[in-house]
Amino acid sequence: MIYMYHQDHRPPHFHVIGPDFKARIAIEDLRVLSRAGTSRPMGRAIRQALEWAEDDENRQRLEAAWAEYSGEGR
Repeated sequence: MIYMYHQDHRPPHFHVIGPDFKARIAIEDLRVLSRAGTSRPMGRAIRQALEWAEDDENRQRLEAAWAEYSGEGR
């Protein structure tokens, strides 16, 4: 699952969270900022999230959501 939290800290990022893992991914360059957990599905979930976020329309959605949730779009 992809999550974004209200008024989260910079840099702009989203979270990929599963039952036994979590990761933070930068919106700007899709770099994995952090990851925790040892679950095998973590690698697959991160790859799927990156593939989804590489699409221009989806990246724009992430940027718009970050601006709204962080208050930086005001």
